[in-house]
Amino acid sequence: MNDVTLGRTGITVPQNGFGALPIQRISKPDAVRLLRRAFDGGMRFFDTARAYSDSEEKVGEAFAGGLRDEVVLATKTAARTPAEFREHLDTSLRLLRTDRIDVYQFHCVGQCWRPGDGSGMYEEMLAAKAAGKILHISVTAHLVAVAEECVDSGLYETLQFPFSYLAAEREIALVRQCADANVGFIAMKGLAGGLITRSDAAMAFIAQFPNVVPIWGVQRERELDEWLSYMADTPVMTPELAALVEADRRELSGSFCRGCGYCMPCPAGIQINNCARMSLMLRRAPSVNWLTPAWQAEMARIDRCLDCRRCVSRCPYGLDTPALLRANLADYRSVLAGKTPV
Repeated sequence: MNDVTLGRTGITVPQNGFGALPIQRISKPDAVRLLRRAFDGGMRFFDTARAYSDSEEKVGEAFAGGLRDEVVLATKTAARTPAEFREHLDTSLRLLRTDRIDVYQFHCVGQCWRPGDGSGMYEEMLAAKAAGKILHISVTAHLVAVAEECVDSGLYETLQFPFSYLAAEREIALVRQCADANVGFIAMKGLAGGLITRSDAAMAFIAQFPNVVPIWGVQRERELDEWLSYMADTPVMTPELAALVEADRRELSGSFCRGCGYCMPCPAGIQINNCARMSLMLRRAPSVNWLTPAWQAEMARIDRCLDCRRCVSRCPYGLDTPALLRANLADYRSVLAGKTPV
């Protein structure tokens, strides 16, 4: 397993990080056990967010006391005002049961916060760092132009951005831009929201980029076991894996939903982040899991779409979400009717 230094932070960790968004869905004892198993297996970088309901609390429980100094804790604030920023930071420190956050990130920004821009947001980061509450000022983004601007600004020590072997050339260039600027790159969505089903291919791709720390979303022990197995035997890009990657790129190129959920909530109650990529999920996972009466009812909600286009305005990837939803519903009904194979 490669070690990666996150740019000018000087933080060096194995190229195998833990994304703590999914532990919202499991009990605190199960989450604590999973996090500690990850630590025992060699993971050292743990990423969460104030927006992930009780994830910070579970991470704090896992690493309070003697383990705190052995791990790197990254969390995020989606605050949009200085007062909210301070509230989020104090809450995160309390729930994480720590006196400092190693990597503190503006969460899913739509602009590059700068000192003197009138918002006061970057000034709050500087004040928190001066007070020792945070060690490194960082940012996460989904829009590549915003990410590029944040890197160019010289204001951020790490960037978190979606990155997998489905990345476009501009996104791969962003990784190189970070390397040139000595900005650490934290890769979210390394499995493209579940569309990538071979973890060995995902890891082999990431391992080709020596400045990238991936954070794999982990919820189950069997998932963790798979990632931990790569600590001692890291996959490399063999001809067989390269062929798989190329086939997936051909199938998944163009406009597809990454399942990030930033379009939500939907006023019509549609589970957009799953329904808008149902055609792909039917063909890339056991289809029976997606053809249940419950999922048929969820897909039928698409007929209630109000065409309000709020989802379009929120989509970081510029998708025409209502059109994508209707196309997925038509395909879904064709599969149910037996007219289209899966």
